[in-house]
Amino acid sequence: MKILVTGGAGFIGSNFIYYELAHSDDQILCLDKLTYAGNLETLAPIRKNARFSFVRGDIADRTFIYELFEREKPDMVVNFAAESHVDRSITNPGVFLETNIIGTGVLLDACRTYGIRRFHQVSTDEVYGDLPLDRKDLFFTETTPLHASSPYSSSKASADLLVQAWHRTYGVPVTISRCSNNYGPYQFPEKLIPLMLIHALEDKPLPVYGDGANVRDWLYTEDHCRAIDLILRKGREGEVYNIGGHNERDNLTVVKTILHALGKPESLIQYVKDRPGHDRRYAIDPTKIHQELGWLPETSFEEGIQKTIQWYLDHKEWWQHILSGEYRKK
Repeated sequence: MKILVTGGAGFIGSNFIYYELAHSDDQILCLDKLTYAGNLETLAPIRKNARFSFVRGDIADRTFIYELFEREKPDMVVNFAAESHVDRSITNPGVFLETNIIGTGVLLDACRTYGIRRFHQVSTDEVYGDLPLDRKDLFFTETTPLHASSPYSSSKASADLLVQAWHRTYGVPVTISRCSNNYGPYQFPEKLIPLMLIHALEDKPLPVYGDGANVRDWLYTEDHCRAIDLILRKGREGEVYNIGGHNERDNLTVVKTILHALGKPESLIQYVKDRPGHDRRYAIDPTKIHQELGWLPETSFEEGIQKTIQWYLDHKEWWQHILSGEYRKK
């Protein structure tokens, strides 16, 4: 079987490709536009793998996508391709609408035109909005109404609605997963954990939004990839599955954990003005995927954060090339 993985040179997409190459016999075709967050160095260890191939292109380019489907005839599509940084969506929302909404629509049309066994949309818990900090009993379920807060999350919610509409109207075989905050190897340094980790290593101030009390449900990326694989192969068509880590931590606790692990002082923490519309708490109830597919997260936050820190210590060249811009020359 051939799986088309869009956005495969990014953080979660690349981890999914590594997971599939290690746990299946399928052919993997990686499609990536190689915007600032796409990095060919991330895929360097597998570029010569006989079951892996790479093509550069834009999911919003209809002519290109149709030609790709005509030529490659993928059996399944996993759509990771998305602009995903909330701060960037606030300052430049247009590119998020183009990639996350129009691009998803183009992929769905290609799947409808050329046929597909499964189209899987990788979404986010941010489409649900947020939860109050003082209600620890509340969690996002698959039936929680969509209530997006940022241009990023609203573009992802829009894409989810397109996926569901193409299933209901045209019969495209689809599934959707909505995950909590991922962390692990190959995460771009603009995101919280690698940003704080690198700043700490370089003894730079660690900028923490507001009071640092915003809570996220942290999911180790390998656990996420295993969940997507299960949904892709065994999930029910047309269904949404929430993927959560059962690892809620507030941002300040995460930052302090990184500092303590590196032997750095908490005096490096610098509180900065909060971003507009900053969601307070995300928390996912993964009961559905557990009951239907047997999935549960296997990596505790304590284990996952140590593995992540060690990966960044062992792969300084990877993130240093990003900071210098060298990776864009590959």
